[in-house]
Amino acid sequence: MWDYTDKVKDHFLHPRNVGEIENPSGLGEVGSLSCGDALKLSIKVEDGIITEARFKTFGCASAIASSSALTEMVKGMSVEEAAKITNQDIANALGGLPKEKMHCSVMGREALEAAIANYRGIILPMAQGEIVCECFGVTDLEIIQAIKESNLRSVEEITNFTKAGGGCGKCEDRLREILQATVNGLPVEPRKEEKVRRLTTLQKIKKIEEVLAREIQPTLQKDGGNIELVDVDGDFVTVSLRGACASCQASRTTLKEYVEKKLREQVIDTLIVEEAKP
Repeated sequence: MWDYTDKVKDHFLHPRNVGEIENPSGLGEVGSLSCGDALKLSIKVEDGIITEARFKTFGCASAIASSSALTEMVKGMSVEEAAKITNQDIANALGGLPKEKMHCSVMGREALEAAIANYRGIILPMAQGEIVCECFGVTDLEIIQAIKESNLRSVEEITNFTKAGGGCGKCEDRLREILQATVNGLPVEPRKEEKVRRLTTLQKIKKIEEVLAREIQPTLQKDGGNIELVDVDGDFVTVSLRGACASCQASRTTLKEYVEKKLREQVIDTLIVEEAKP
C-alpha cells in the first residue's frame, strides 16, 4: 500500500537502539496505545552531549523506522543541536516518507522535545493545549506547530502530519478554522465542542477482527480462500488475501464489494479496505 524507501525498510526490519535506558537523563513519552501510536524515547546526557538514545514504540513500519533513525541522529549531538531537529530532518534521514505517514516523523520529533524538556526540568507548552481531535488526542498547539513548521495548507496535510481528522472526521471544521487563523496570523479562539463517544483505534481493531472471524473468514474459507488483518491506520484497513483469494482475478471486487461493505456496516461507515502489497 505504501511505497517505502530502502532506508525505511532497513530501519523497520533492523531497528537500532530498541529498549529503554536505565536511569535516563531525559524521558519523553508521546501518543498512546488507545490512539494507535505510542513512542517512549529515553536519552543519556553527559556534559551536554547525548551519548545514548533508545526507544520503544507501538505503531506501524514508519513509526518504528522514524524512531530508529532518530536515535541514530541524536547520538553524539549536543542537547542544543538535538533540540533543533525537525520532523522533516527525520523524514530526510529515511530518504523520505509517504505523505500519509509523515505523522510518524512528527511523533519522533515530539518525543525528542519531551525528552529534552524532561532533562531540562521544564513542562512543554504543548501539554496545555486544547484537544481538537479526540480520536488521536491532538491539541490545537500541536496542529499550529505542524502548520508553521511544515508550511501546511490543507486539512488533508494536517491529517498526514498529525493524524488529526484521520478518525471520525468530525473535527475537520475546527482544523480548517485553525489552519485559516494560523496562515492569516490571527489568534486561534478556543471552542468548546460537545463530546461524542467514539471508537479508539484499539476498539476499532477489535471490532474489525471480530467481524473478520465471525463472518468474512468463514465465507471465504468455503471457497478455499482466507483473509488476514495486516494494519489499521485511521480509517485505512490493510488486509492480506490468502489461499484461492490471493490468485483470484475478482479479488479487488471481493475486497470492495464484500469485505469493505461488511466492515462499514458493522464497524464504522468510513473504513477503506486495501490489500497489502507483496
